[in-house]
Amino acid sequence: MINAADFIVKTLGSCRVDSPMAPLLAARKQSINNVDETDRVLFDDIASAAISRAVPAHELPGFEPAGPRKKLYFDPSKTRAGIVTCGGLCPGFNDVIRGLVLELSFRYGVKKIFGFRNGYQGFIARHGHPVMELTPEIVSPINEDGGTILGTSRGQQDPVDIVDCLEQLGINQLFVIGGDGTLRGALAISKEIAERGLKIAVVGVPKTIDNDIMYIDQSFGFQTAFSMATEAIRAGHAEADSSPNGIGLVKVMGRHSGFIACYAALAKNDANFVLIPEVSFRLDGPQGLLTALEDRLKRRGHAVIVVAEGAGQSLLDECPKTTDASGNARLGDIGLFLKQKICAHFAGIGVELNLKYIDPSYLIRSVPANPFDSVYCLRLAHNAVHAAMSGRTEMVVGRWHGRFVHVPIPLAIRERNTVDPNGDLWMSVLESTGQPPSFD
Repeated sequence: MINAADFIVKTLGSCRVDSPMAPLLAARKQSINNVDETDRVLFDDIASAAISRAVPAHELPGFEPAGPRKKLYFDPSKTRAGIVTCGGLCPGFNDVIRGLVLELSFRYGVKKIFGFRNGYQGFIARHGHPVMELTPEIVSPINEDGGTILGTSRGQQDPVDIVDCLEQLGINQLFVIGGDGTLRGALAISKEIAERGLKIAVVGVPKTIDNDIMYIDQSFGFQTAFSMATEAIRAGHAEADSSPNGIGLVKVMGRHSGFIACYAALAKNDANFVLIPEVSFRLDGPQGLLTALEDRLKRRGHAVIVVAEGAGQSLLDECPKTTDASGNARLGDIGLFLKQKICAHFAGIGVELNLKYIDPSYLIRSVPANPFDSVYCLRLAHNAVHAAMSGRTEMVVGRWHGRFVHVPIPLAIRERNTVDPNGDLWMSVLESTGQPPSFD
């Protein structure tokens, strides 16, 4: 059960420094959009949910709104910032880095900004990654490229060593760009900082191509990812439709959450079967996928299957279980597994089959952000800087019900965002594809 206390954002202390943004905007005859810090962006978006809590309005769960404050905790002239990117690649990494550096430099006048190379390894001396000084000139063109100018890696490092590095460099703001595991690392860093009684703000910009971080409307890079995935579906459909008994089998990213598969399938609207981690399926039997595929080919002569990488893992129990550097279970390749099983099934019943398998995963995650994500990344970066300058810490910036908000890290990593099999998104997928509600 979620309650109002879960939304409280930690601060380093009282804000007494005048914001340099006020005179800047006043000189342009604009009014600064200062945030009413007593207000909240309500967690519940429908009246019945809020009413069911049976608490006074001021006790309703809600997020602290993001944005510039009138008073700052940090004096910008004495501030040193650090930026690190972690985990798998995602469209928009460079946009966020660029947005952070430009906002810190031009809007707040911060003179020293350091980039740590190759994820959390960049803080640890034995890895030998030099610290990179980031300036507006260096970051100006990087949003044109995919990947991350800082490099990235997986796996946790000792928070004691990381905080030692922050102290040695005199850094008092750390911006962490990464997903669930990265944010858990940021939480450990924040706790080590608190134990030492240091005044260092830790602010995250949540990154997950799978859109699986809770309590934000959408993660950056997701729109670019599913837009690119639609091109793979387009190719799969063209291949399938051009051959007798043609099948286009497209595997997309999505370890635990099938959002890319769902949105890409809806955007292109040519998929006949969508398989996601949240909905189990079986291959054999009268209600299985292979029977449904047989029926589809008899009726229409071709089919397109979109499968998320984490779907159907229970069918791959014979695969040895290993983990990556972050401790995540390595998934079996459901795409190749399905290709083998489908081809064997139709060969067994004497039916000619023309199956084309398309796996665009690394193409999807390594491209530059599209215009929507570029704008979103920039606004996330701006709000991350506003939060850190006002002394907020152990939090991430995100958007909830269309408003930018502060989300405490413990709340952001409490559970994973997944497709609801009983929700309207999955219902739209079922309507679009015509596939049965289950293959059980």
